Amino acid sequence: MTLAILAVSPQGIQTAKPILSNYPDARLFSTHPGEGVEHIDHIQSFVAEQFTAFEGWIFIGAMGICVRSIAPLIGHKYTDPAVINIDSTGRHVVSVLSGHIGGANELTRDLAALLGAEPVISTQTDNTGLWALDLFSRRYGWVTKGSSEGLNRPIALYTNREKTALLLEVQDKGTSELERTKADHVDIYYSREELIPRLSEYALLLVVSYRALETDQLPVVHFIPPVLSLGLGCRYQCDPKDIVSYILGEVRRHGFFPEAIHHLATIDLKKDEPLLHELAATLQLTPEIYTAADLADVEVANPSKKVHEVTGVWGVAESTARYAASLGSLVLEKQKGMLHNGNDFTFALAVERSAERRGHIEIIGAGPGDPDLISIRGRQWLEIADLILYAGSLVPRALTLCAKPGATVRSSADMNLEEQFALMKEFYDKGLIVARLHTGDPCIYGAIQEQMAFFDAYGMSYHITPGISSFQAAAAELRSQFTIPEKTQTIILTRGEGRTKMPETEQLHLLARSQSTMCIFLSAGIVDDVQRQLLEHYPEDTPVAACYHLTWPDQRIYRGVLRDLAQIVHENKLTLTTMIVVGEAIDNRKGLSRLYADEFKHLFRK
Repeated sequence: MTLAILAVSPQGIQTAKPILSNYPDARLFSTHPGEGVEHIDHIQSFVAEQFTAFEGWIFIGAMGICVRSIAPLIGHKYTDPAVINIDSTGRHVVSVLSGHIGGANELTRDLAALLGAEPVISTQTDNTGLWALDLFSRRYGWVTKGSSEGLNRPIALYTNREKTALLLEVQDKGTSELERTKADHVDIYYSREELIPRLSEYALLLVVSYRALETDQLPVVHFIPPVLSLGLGCRYQCDPKDIVSYILGEVRRHGFFPEAIHHLATIDLKKDEPLLHELAATLQLTPEIYTAADLADVEVANPSKKVHEVTGVWGVAESTARYAASLGSLVLEKQKGMLHNGNDFTFALAVERSAERRGHIEIIGAGPGDPDLISIRGRQWLEIADLILYAGSLVPRALTLCAKPGATVRSSADMNLEEQFALMKEFYDKGLIVARLHTGDPCIYGAIQEQMAFFDAYGMSYHITPGISSFQAAAAELRSQFTIPEKTQTIILTRGEGRTKMPETEQLHLLARSQSTMCIFLSAGIVDDVQRQLLEHYPEDTPVAACYHLTWPDQRIYRGVLRDLAQIVHENKLTLTTMIVVGEAIDNRKGLSRLYADEFKHLFRK
């Protein structure tokens, strides 16, 4: 955002200094002299001349001067710049004009945080936690299409908490946020077949889809995500006259929004076709060109032997549409057309695979135990999941208390792998979201490899959200930096050899040669052997810590030296949920990081 800061008084120039430091592209104007000030002769005249030259104005001074300066210039909330007023002492930051649409509200919060001031925002949606419907396009990359009345009435109905239906026929970051943040007067539907019989219950309908849903019963606002791919085939040197408008008209006639088309694709044999380039210019897209080898394994709904003989693929339009959509489903099968004699063409539509409302499994790192130490993303998945399957013996149930109403929450402690798979697949096959909750970070002794092999075998959608590992929690609770300059720069995460055999090259006594900081998982039950192997290379007075149930309410930490490690574990009856840490880094306060040397100071300057 290009910003103009207007300081009414010399004191205002001082208030502006931290703003200039944090917004280096901002320009400071004043009728008073000062460092970094661009001199102006008259405030109101300057604002009148430059009002539209900046995306945001920050007045520092009396509110009356701000209001009188901008009043004759105010046009429309969709075109006016953001205007903020700050009193000369920097105590209050007020959003004056173009609140959430122009970005004034967001800028108000940022400036208030910067100055340690009080933000003053009067926009109803910002103060009530309701959605700003007119910001969805900018926030989520969607196209907004309101009813013939525009957005004013739908926004009023929504902010007045009239009963609202929200139809989500795709899934992306935006829809996940809407699911998680919906107000009590909003009901979510995932199928129009389920929604349509109940439309009479609502005053407003919001639709997030690439398909139109028109009704005369109530106002409708469509939010159109760019998730469609259009595949094109045509006869050699097909005359494009009228064909582009015909194709887009057919897309609309079948109920799809041309605005949802994000990819235009064809085979390399057609890369120079005039029809392709005219369609690309109309859609403002760069054509994506694929070879027959790229498309060889793409399944199509309407295979053609003739097309295969000529191109090497079973259907140009359908295969290129699906390939561009990451092998998503066809939503409009091959359509044939011929507006001029001998100028036949085909087209098809596919939806991006990741946007389809299908089942999904999110493997989530729960962190070491404290519910506050799960990541924001992990918590958000838990809030929208239909099934939360958590490792009950290792993950506190408190982590699942954020589940949405109606969600199934199950511990996997009494389930074998086959039973876990069956339960997850049951929900997945219904197009629902499964949150598989593992302790710490799933990549460290997380037992997820077998699960991912199962998901891969069935072609299931899944992803991993990382978590804070218990070794990081150990460092925090021990108030220790595990990498100390000129002492140890390596952290080893390992375990002792119990029932699970260790590779010969990873035996503890071999790893101990480095005398690095070592965090040993799952080994309290074999502590005598652990101590024996560590003593082969670590001095017997090396600091150690036995950390039980890190960050849990019953956390216990025992410090000592290596020669007493086994005694510490035995005397305190510590169990498998204990991490053993060994190394000079524990409690070390010696050694200064070179990051604080003068030669590195430039790294911390804006």
